[in-house]
This record gives sequence, C-alpha cells and structure tokens, in this order.
Amino acid sequence: MNVAMLAGGAGTRLAEETEIRPKPMVEIGGMPILLHIMRHYSHYGHKEFFIALGYKGEYIKRYMSEYVTLASDLTIDFNSGSVRQHEKGIDHDWLVHLIDTGRETLTGGRIKRLQPYLDGETFMLTWGDGVSDVNLDELLKFHRSHGKLATVTVVRPPARYGHIHFDGDRICEFLEKPQTAEGWINGAFFVLEPGVFDYIDGDMVMWEHEPMKRLAQDGQLMGYRHHSFWQCMDTLRDKQILTNLWNSGNPPWKTWE
Repeated sequence: MNVAMLAGGAGTRLAEETEIRPKPMVEIGGMPILLHIMRHYSHYGHKEFFIALGYKGEYIKRYMSEYVTLASDLTIDFNSGSVRQHEKGIDHDWLVHLIDTGRETLTGGRIKRLQPYLDGETFMLTWGDGVSDVNLDELLKFHRSHGKLATVTVVRPPARYGHIHFDGDRICEFLEKPQTAEGWINGAFFVLEPGVFDYIDGDMVMWEHEPMKRLAQDGQLMGYRHHSFWQCMDTLRDKQILTNLWNSGNPPWKTWE
C-alpha cells in the first residue's frame, strides 16, 4: 500500500537542529528519524513512499538521491566520468517519490497536493517525526472492517511530569510519569480513502483542524487504539528520550532486523 509522509514543517521547537536540516532528517542513533519510520512500514510490506517536502526539502532530496550510492561499492572511471555501482550495501527495495508541496503549505494542503500521485486508492499517512511499534497489519485490518473514510491511530502517551495526590498536606500517592488522564490523542499513522481529499479546501488548511473535525461530524473518522509505544520528536527533550532508548540497545519502535 502507498505510504504518504509529511516532511515539510520547519520544526521550530527543535531550532538547534533544524537550522541546518528539516526535522525528519534529525538523527536518532546515526539515522534520520524519517528512515526509522520508513523501515517500520517496510517491515510490514509497505515499500512505496510519497514524501511531501517543504522546508529545506532539498536536504531530503540530496540525502535520498545519494543514499544507495553511499551505501554501495563503486568503480569510478576518472577518464570518462562514469560510475559503476556494485552490489548494494542495503537491502531496501523501496520506491521513494519526493514531492515539493511548498514551503508555507499547511498539513492539509500537503496531503491534498499528493492526491495526483496516489492513484485514487486507499493509502497510509503519517508524519515524518514520530515513531511507534503500532502493528500496521492490525491497523489496516481495523480500517477495512468499518468501511469509513478515515482511521487515525490514537495513543495515550506518558505525562511529562509525575502526578501527586494529596490528603490535606500529606502526599497520599506519588505517580511518576503515569499515563495521561486526559484521554486519547492523535498519534498519526492514518489509513485513508481517496474521499478524504474532498474535505481539504486548499494549501492553507491544517489537516488536524477542519478536515478531521468534518470527518468526525460526518461519522467518517474512526480511532484505532494503540496501547503500546509511541513517541513524537517535537523538542530536544523528545530527541533525548529517543536517543536514550536507542542507546539502550532495545528501542521499542525497532520492528525491523
């Protein structure tokens, strides 16, 4: 199944990193987080990617165009200028489409701009800055079971701070980083039917605002509850959390070998 990925935002809350690269290219364990996400999809057999570019999109184009070459042995003829690639140093059989969707375009507009490339078929969608161990087979099975236009994976991430419960001035319970009490939030990892494009009016539309609200009002938005690992990378603190998990040797989102 085709996978659409949004990789065009400026990532202002990661300014120390994103001054020189787009947020999806910030590295965790020496590899851009975008590739972590692509490897997760590939593990479940989804290997054709449509990446919506914007801020510093040329960085992603350059990286992807050089990725296979840099991972392979080469023979270079300095007389003719020819380059012959030997056996690839990677085993990805991916097809990657890099599509410029505008520097200022909002998330809904980026999705809309991918419409001509997605062949009028069901597609998957996620952001280029969040990892999870969501079972994509089960997500797709859930989507196909209800017949609606849209499925969003919903998650309950750990709270940023511990909760303290009082009895007067006495602390009766201390909970260190419990699951959030506020409920479920949008974790991306969508499955969408082509009909969702009718809910997006143009470039300056946030997917998370009017389109998703209208889909919900029309009874066309379903939530797939994911109870296991999910983590976005919005801030340097988030990046450090992911880096520590990677360095532990057993990052929970690493589904591939």
